[in-house]
Amino acid sequence: MTFKFLEKLCQDISELLNDKEECNVIMEIDQEQNKKTFTAHSTILRYRSSYFNKELTNTVPNDDNNKIIIKPNISAQIFEIILKYIYGGIIDTKNMDNRTMYDLMVVANELEFEELSEKLENNLIESKASWLRTHFTFVYHSIFKRNKFKNLKKFCNDIIVKHPSIIFESVEFTSLHESALVSILKRDDLQMKESEIWDHLIKWGTARNPTLPVKLKEWSDENIMTLKATLHQCLPLIRYFQIPNSDVVHKIKPYKKILDKQLWNDLKQYLILPDRPIKSTILPPRLVLKQELPARMIELFSIIINKEHASMISSWIDKKTRNNPYEFRLILRGSKNGFAPRTFWNICHGHANTIVVTKVKGTNEIIGGFNPLAWDKKKTDWVKTNKSFIFSFKDGNIQNSILSRVKRENMALWYSYKKDKYGPIFGNNELMMRSDVSNFTRLGQNWCYGSNSYKNPIRTTDEGFSIIDYEVFKVVKKSI
Repeated sequence: MTFKFLEKLCQDISELLNDKEECNVIMEIDQEQNKKTFTAHSTILRYRSSYFNKELTNTVPNDDNNKIIIKPNISAQIFEIILKYIYGGIIDTKNMDNRTMYDLMVVANELEFEELSEKLENNLIESKASWLRTHFTFVYHSIFKRNKFKNLKKFCNDIIVKHPSIIFESVEFTSLHESALVSILKRDDLQMKESEIWDHLIKWGTARNPTLPVKLKEWSDENIMTLKATLHQCLPLIRYFQIPNSDVVHKIKPYKKILDKQLWNDLKQYLILPDRPIKSTILPPRLVLKQELPARMIELFSIIINKEHASMISSWIDKKTRNNPYEFRLILRGSKNGFAPRTFWNICHGHANTIVVTKVKGTNEIIGGFNPLAWDKKKTDWVKTNKSFIFSFKDGNIQNSILSRVKRENMALWYSYKKDKYGPIFGNNELMMRSDVSNFTRLGQNWCYGSNSYKNPIRTTDEGFSIIDYEVFKVVKKSI
């Protein structure tokens, strides 16, 4: 008979983590210049992780016979969880927030803890699907930077094929990783017209080559070959023979030189004599799926904030901490409706009780404001209220939120007379959306700081910023 005392063994090895006498590895974890040092035992690291085995093999000991490993892109919080897993083989996700679990999965994958990474990946899909959908853009762009997370990639692509606008109409579409685009184009069930897929493919390819002339007639043969090289993995995935004749003429023909000569010749013949045999492979048409649920029930309510953000903003509106009593109804999204200031006033005119949220370019910071009164495109004056406020979520994290309520009621909001230049303005330019080129995403002219009309600044830097996207929601009481 064999007796196994695995629990006692794990407990004893776990206690080694606090034993500094035999430690011979120093790990410097540095995220955003917040360096923290951990110590560990090389023997345990070698046998628990193939990654650390390679790192230690290639690391020369210092004068104290310690090996130093530097990991600048891992947070101290995540690495501490990883160390406890290395020594004790236990991960407790019960009180772990969803973003921490996601980051832990990514780090576990990077450090080649495949069992842990896969377990966290499946747990996110099975138990945190709502969070994944709410943070869809972030998750999707993140996982395709890596060669792992096969299940998460399928989870995301299963959503995209039904609702392709989530990605294809996103302002971040042109920055989509090539492997992500290829994985979508391979799907037989992608719910888009083939000619529209072609349009987006050309858009993606030209955006990857910003030096290409704007006008196609000015392109040289070298320019053509540049685009062809960029799209070489995607071009074979287009269902050319499923594109209507008129679209072939108007959309494909101008770019015929990026296609193989045989394919273009076959395509021309197919337009005229579809019954004659051709040499090129004819891919089948994409499948048309039945809509299982109304699109409005599946699509994300926001691409900037999630339900946790909405709940916190709601508590600021009625100054009570409880379950969110409000529904956020999307009125405007920049990437959908346009980023011109005049678009804001035309669409939001007459709407009261609105939330404006922006996502700052280059960071995950969210900045926004609440206006209890109606936006009025005809009004050009200060607007008085004691219920407005502005706010920020640094790094998009609700734990790093700043709320600033109005203190000068007579200067709560400014409805500018230059509505081709200015969008919403809270206070004396304390949160201002502005653009001289009719595009809020350009030139970093949006502004947020100050503590004149509002009680405290919600940014630490007194400077303009550009946005990736912005949304306006009408806040209404949920029906009982």
